Amino acid sequence: MYHRPLPLTLEDRTGQITNSDFDDMYDRLFFHVSRLPGRMTTKIYEMNIRASRYRSTQPLRTDAIIQLDFLADESLGSVSFFKPPSGSMPMSQYLKKTAFFGSSLSRKFLGSDGKEYKWGYRTVPGQEWSCTTMDNFLVAHYDLKPSNVRAYDVSGNTLTIYEQFAHLSAEILASLIIMRHIAQFNL
Repeated sequence: MYHRPLPLTLEDRTGQITNSDFDDMYDRLFFHVSRLPGRMTTKIYEMNIRASRYRSTQPLRTDAIIQLDFLADESLGSVSFFKPPSGSMPMSQYLKKTAFFGSSLSRKFLGSDGKEYKWGYRTVPGQEWSCTTMDNFLVAHYDLKPSNVRAYDVSGNTLTIYEQFAHLSAEILASLIIMRHIAQFNL
């Protein structure tokens, strides 16, 4: 019998791009995404425990691993990485369009492993967002719960990252948030 590693299945607790928690259903990885009201900065934190009412009432005791700075009109600003390899760059340079005259909802980014990955909006049936290698090998996908489907004790919104790309989880999440921001504000 062939055993395949389980993908990271991160439940997006709210489905919002500015304030949510992404918790793996097998408790392997937890992220918190936060933006203070009136601010243009979205921060991504790697957490040690699953989201809960208790955790949400406590002050964050960790530094952000990624910071997304948008401009006052919600246009693209800069992305900063605080874990090695650390650095900062304009979002338009980090997430480049895949074609000069192509859709703004198809963009590629260079991962910390030196390989290029691309995001596409509704390019695969049943997936809201799909992230692939440049050879079209599926890396991750984001799915929103359809409005006509009931979900009990879960949001139904998931980011699935395949095991061989788990080392890119934070980058995949950051690039997804930027892509969803581009779609929401028609950038």
